[in-house]
Amino acid sequence: MAEALFWPALVAYGEAAVAYAGNVHRPGTFGRLATWGVRIGWLVQTALLAAQAVEADGFPWGTWAGSLNLFVWFVVGVYLVWGCRPRYRVLGLAVMPLAAAVFVLSYAAGGMEGDGSDYSTFFLLAHVGLLLAALAGLTLAAALAGLYLWQERRLKRHRAAGLLRLGAPSLVSLDELAARVVVFAFPALTLGIAAGLVRLAAEGGSLDALVAAGVATWVLYCVFLLLRYAAGWRGRRSARLVLAGFVFVASVLVLPFVHL
Repeated sequence: MAEALFWPALVAYGEAAVAYAGNVHRPGTFGRLATWGVRIGWLVQTALLAAQAVEADGFPWGTWAGSLNLFVWFVVGVYLVWGCRPRYRVLGLAVMPLAAAVFVLSYAAGGMEGDGSDYSTFFLLAHVGLLLAALAGLTLAAALAGLYLWQERRLKRHRAAGLLRLGAPSLVSLDELAARVVVFAFPALTLGIAAGLVRLAAEGGSLDALVAAGVATWVLYCVFLLLRYAAGWRGRRSARLVLAGFVFVASVLVLPFVHL
């Protein structure tokens, strides 16, 4: 059942990615088509995850491939909070191709099988669930930061007419929203990493590259929040730091594959 739902979800996500590209050249109809593609794809993927939860014995996203499936659902879900508004449609050009690509990678690696895990469901919800939700939020924050830098560059080159045609959000809005997303994602990141470290200590395990990457990610965004709200960082410096943080986010997502 879960695998059968993969294809319509992928088609919807792929349609959204293509339509967002079309919206850059012809804003309006393509943007609305992209919006519906995102909505339908996310609803179908929600049904896919529900089917996996019913069919699996325990938490079905404890594997690397399964976690990518859940990560895509979180990313698209966070994007849906505001991304379907006309002035944020340009953000979909960065989000949906990434979501579709990771979704395909999850499928190719066996993420639709819904395999269980030896760990308890409670621990996996606290660790994997919170961590993936946080990483999804930080991914969206990086996309907003990238859009900020792109838009600032276009304004400096006196290409505001194109931005007005797309109805892109203002630099102030992008700056504030990126920081706000980090603020909301950081507690989930903290709790998810803490749950993993407590479990690691209880089992007498040792630190590895994945744990180090998770802690480094936490440190970087902690520094960002301090610089943002204590030192008053705004604008380009803030956006660059958020965008740089995506390197750490990507490392947390990729390292489990390296150790397979």
